[in-house]
Amino acid sequence: MLQYQIIPVTPFQQNCTIFWCDETMQAAVVDPGGDIEKLIAFISEKKLTLAKVLLTHAHIDHAGATQAMVDHFGVKIEGPHSEDQFWIDLIPEQKQRFGFTHAEAFQTDRWLEQGDKVHFGNIELEVYFCPGHTPGHVVFFHRPSKLAQVGDVLFRGSVGRTDFPRGDSATLIKSIKENLFPLGDDVRFIPGHGPMGTFGEERIHNPYVGEGVR
Repeated sequence: MLQYQIIPVTPFQQNCTIFWCDETMQAAVVDPGGDIEKLIAFISEKKLTLAKVLLTHAHIDHAGATQAMVDHFGVKIEGPHSEDQFWIDLIPEQKQRFGFTHAEAFQTDRWLEQGDKVHFGNIELEVYFCPGHTPGHVVFFHRPSKLAQVGDVLFRGSVGRTDFPRGDSATLIKSIKENLFPLGDDVRFIPGHGPMGTFGEERIHNPYVGEGVR
């Protein structure tokens, strides 16, 4: 069975998530933006074996501590989609702009695309390509738990910003309506920031992508 813990990191309070398999205690960390000491402490406390780093996209608050995690644990990186390479290249510039520490560019071991799957322990996550917030954004979905980690695509009552370089509002809305909502109203989602929600609530009530929006 999949277990998870949300650990807000960085001044942006980004929802880094540690997923683990309760049978093997193998884990994956999704979007380690920073505050690596918090992540290491939790992994140690739970006696987990980190298997990989997973990335929804490459903004610094989601990916800044990726290389530090790799250096500490000796694991591989999976994600995001290759269209986010330019954001990875911009991490040193973002580091200076936002005053981050321990944020370095990195080289992913596996770009992810629609239909791919990632594994750790006995857990399988499905990959959905959901551009718009960034051009290479992906979402991770655990079908047995009906749980999705959606990064900055969708929030409770809102959607991801599209005013960053190569963001696109129409593309984002299409990603949500065509790739996320069909997974089911009862799917719970972990957003990149803020509280969890369900696709059903957002499909009906979200002021940007809800049924009443034209």
